[in-house]
Order: sequence, then structure tokens, then C-alpha cells
Amino acid sequence: MSFLIEIKVPDLGNVADIDIIEVLVKPGDEVALEQTLAVMETDKATMDLPASAAGKVQQVHIKVGDKVAEGTLIATLEVAADPASPSKPAPTPAVPVAQVEAAPTPAPAPEPAKVEAAKPAAAPAAPIAVSSTGGSKAHATPSVRLFARELGVDLSKIQNGSGRKGRILKDDVKNFVKQALTSAPAATGAGIPAIPAVDFSQFGEIEEKQLSKIKRLTGQNMTRVWLNLPMVTYHDEVAIDEMEEFRKSVNAGQAKDAVKLTGLVFIMKALVAAMQKFPAFNSSLSADGERQILKKYFHIGIAVDTPNGLVVPVIRDVDQKGIFQLSTELAEKSELARQGKLKPADMQGGCMTISSLGGIGGTAFTPIVNAPEVAILGVTRAKVQPVWNGSSFEPKLMLPLDITYDHRVIDGAEGARFMEALKANLADIRRLLL
Repeated sequence: MSFLIEIKVPDLGNVADIDIIEVLVKPGDEVALEQTLAVMETDKATMDLPASAAGKVQQVHIKVGDKVAEGTLIATLEVAADPASPSKPAPTPAVPVAQVEAAPTPAPAPEPAKVEAAKPAAAPAAPIAVSSTGGSKAHATPSVRLFARELGVDLSKIQNGSGRKGRILKDDVKNFVKQALTSAPAATGAGIPAIPAVDFSQFGEIEEKQLSKIKRLTGQNMTRVWLNLPMVTYHDEVAIDEMEEFRKSVNAGQAKDAVKLTGLVFIMKALVAAMQKFPAFNSSLSADGERQILKKYFHIGIAVDTPNGLVVPVIRDVDQKGIFQLSTELAEKSELARQGKLKPADMQGGCMTISSLGGIGGTAFTPIVNAPEVAILGVTRAKVQPVWNGSSFEPKLMLPLDITYDHRVIDGAEGARFMEALKANLADIRRLLL
């Protein structure tokens, strides 16, 4: 006896508006267990949606370009296995084929609610001028007039109030502001004119290439952070000869197929130790900017370069894990990132991010804070330099460090002290045992 089962979008970490970029099956196709039915894309990664059972596709409920969320119906499969059989997992829900024709056609899945955070933040509209005469003509109470003045709203621009006899209420003022914000032309920031369009083909041959979704949304987020956060970057360097000597000696004693330690895991441990000493670096500001949220956990984001753009998988509970466990997890997450198989939950909950260019080069750069975090650590390539020890120069392996922080939360002196603590941990890794 055949049964129908429904394939739905699984839990992806409370992420909505996930784009369907590829549908790989059609009605009548035979699919195997775990065969990919469709490919989804979030702002940070692409993900395969596998079949939870083998069977024949009866109906496909999505198409390329659709937006889905957890629970959205993807496809209906006809399976031959009896769901009550103890030898195989029971697909749910299951309906005998004989009953399907009599059953009413299911309503299409409702479009998931759109999450505002997934969209680029609308640039604040230019202040709405208050008319010197319009206020006296508007039908509103003194409290509403005061509310409008505080928001910079000209009451004469509100045509019809929703109150009795057309009286303007506070909700009318709020709605007017919302409409002004959403209808404002896209701009790089309040009062900042957009970069004019240029026809580059007049200068020579060109080629247009569509940016990946990851790069588009990352750019929008970085612009939003740049406009909203007063950021300061502090540059320094530290001698890591002892750390490198220890790392190489440990790797030399490992089997050929064993996980090799990288300098990044030591930086992660040293960073967490400094964050424990300076809790402000492990915090976030509330949306209204009035409260500081101090975190008691230590999850570190690692920026990974992929063919589609930069993604930041999060390594959780770094304070509770050893360097070998961190090395293994870091290698696994980095490989998933490069394959575009990270889940949204893998990139959420970070306390602070490390952006390392050590494998490429450079001497310094200014990383942008990965808000709502309040700081980010940049690392570039270490190189041997002569260092004065008080009586002579001696060669030292110097590692450049760059830390950018939100100046609303962290002041310059605290930022410098944090960097000194981080440097001390890296210069003598025995401190991490204290």
C-alpha cells in the first residue's frame, strides 16, 4: 500500500525569507533517501534540502524565486513503505493514497512573515521640516502637537486624521513617519547623496557580473554598521616566538593524519581570556542604545573567505574547549563554509569576531565591527623583525594585531588595556593556564 508524505523546510534557526534558487525535481521523478530536492540560499550560505524518504514525487509546491521558512511545504512524495513497519522510520504525516483523492486540496502554504532584519535598513529620511503656520491649521490636541514637534513632523502634511471629526492622533503621526521612511529614496546615509551612475562602456569594453546574495547583503550590513557605529581601530604587534615554537613542537609529535594546530586557535583562547578580564568586549548594546547587555558565554566568530563571499561561522564555548577540539571544529566549519553548507544557526550568537589575513599578507587593516557585537580583531601575517631589547637588536617573530571597537561602549584607554592583555596572553601562552 502506498502512502503520501510531505517534505517541509526543517528548523533553520528562526530564519525567514529563505530564497529557493534551484528546484531539482518535478512530478513523476523517483527520488532516493537524502537526495537533494531543492537548494536554498540565505544571506550567508546555500543549503541543500534533502528528501526524508525514498519515493515518487507527486507534487512540487515551490519554484525558483519563492521565499520559504521553517515548515513551508516543499514537495509531496508517494512512498511504498508502510509507515507502521518497525524496520523503517515512520514518515509523518502519512495518508493512504486511496484516501487522497477524497481529501480536500490543501491550501497553499502562507507566505512567511518577512523579517525586517533580513532587509537592508532604510536610510533615515531627511528631517521633516515643521511649518510655522501649518501647526495652527491642524486638528490635533496639544499633546499630539508636542509629539509631532519632537519627531519633526509638519502636521499640515497629514491630510486626514483617524480620530473623531478628522482629529489627528499619535498613531497618525507615527504612520506618517513610517511612510516617509519607507518611501524615502535609497541612499548611503542621511543627507549623503548617492554616487551617480556612470556608463563605463563609453570608455571601453566592460562585462557586468551579478553580485552573489552573500556579497550584496554583507555590503548592506557593513554600510549600516559604518553609518551607525562610531568605530575606532587600534593597531599593535606582539612577539609570538614562544607560541610558534610550542605549536610546531606539538604538531611534530602528532601522527600524519592527526589534526594540526594553527596559530588561530591560540589567538581564540588568548582573545577569550582577555574578554573575561574586560567584560565590555563581550557585550552588546540594546536596540535603543540605553542598555548594555553583558554575555556570560564566549562564542567566537571566524571570518572565512569563500568563492561566494565572506561568511562568519561561530565556534561556541571557546572557553570550555581545548586547542585540539577547537582545531577540529574550526577545520570542519571552515570546510562547510567554503562548500556553502553552513546553516543559519552556525553563524548566529557570536560574541566577537576574528578576521585573519595572515594566510594572504598585509601589515595592518581596519576590520568593520560585526554588529551587534561591539569589537572585532584583525590579524595579518607575522614576520621576523629586529627588536631592541635594551642593549641590542634581536630577531623576533612579530604578529600585527588590529582591534576595531564601538566607541559608544569602549573608550580608548580600555581598548588599549584590552590589547595589552591580549598581547600578554599571546607572548606567553602559559598565562592561559592561570
